[in-house]
Amino acid sequence: MKLLSELCKIHAPSGEEYMLTEYILNYIQIEEQNWKVKPKVYFGNDFQDSIVLSFGKPKTAIFAHMDSIGFTVGYQNELIKIGGPVTKNKIILVGKDKKGLIEGKIINKNNKLFLDFHREVDRGTSLSFKVDFRETSTHVQTSYLDNRLGVWNALNVAKTLENGIIVFSCWEEHGGGSVGYLSKFIYEKFNIRQALISDITWITDGIFDGKGVVISLRDSGIPRKKYVNKIIDIAEKNNIKFQLEVERSGGSDGNEIQKSPYPIDWCFIGAAEQNVHSPDEKVNKKDIKEMVKLYKILMKELN
Repeated sequence: MKLLSELCKIHAPSGEEYMLTEYILNYIQIEEQNWKVKPKVYFGNDFQDSIVLSFGKPKTAIFAHMDSIGFTVGYQNELIKIGGPVTKNKIILVGKDKKGLIEGKIINKNNKLFLDFHREVDRGTSLSFKVDFRETSTHVQTSYLDNRLGVWNALNVAKTLENGIIVFSCWEEHGGGSVGYLSKFIYEKFNIRQALISDITWITDGIFDGKGVVISLRDSGIPRKKYVNKIIDIAEKNNIKFQLEVERSGGSDGNEIQKSPYPIDWCFIGAAEQNVHSPDEKVNKKDIKEMVKLYKILMKELN
């Protein structure tokens, strides 16, 4: 869990993913010598802050978004939400502007959110939850498991991946923005027609803690049933412990793939968490284990 803890502590709200991009690129440079296949790494101006890894002869892509929810500081320390963070009074936010480090609490004044801090923060500064990483024998709990756990999963799959694509995308929490051109790149260069969305979902009335990885049948987007059924068949054949999700709201990089002009099938597969978009997101280690197992199997059998 050391890697997961480090990933969660990196400040990377939507639009400001570059520090996590740099961390991942450095991690790959150090660790790829221990991986089964050394990937071709695509990044730079044509990719903004996103990263694409290509292994062997790929047929399937894993998408994992790097960004998190957070806040932008407006006028007089007003807080403007990035994505959909929890906004309870006294939640601690951290960040940095030209004047130095920032650590203050959320306060609500006249139905507006403000940062309780001893000075005015530079306009446009982004703030994120202060990270308190907690681990027990059964769970991990911290802010930003969504989606640093999805990134962690992709990096774990990379260790043994022989054929496939891994895409680290941006802006997912605030409406997307990178997946369209990333889909174009992997479709036109590698003829990729199927994708897995490595992301974190919610514990709800029908999804439970410790009952296995979640395969989503739909949220606000609807993946192609024929493709999802193929994934379910593979999970059953390999005795993966999984749950099937049907939700009326929520979305992921899969929605952006579906809106693109490319015939790429997609399916959201991830562990479920408690306390969504809060400083206390909590995931069962059993579900994390099943998530990694399923991804490794799918990247072999879907190819």
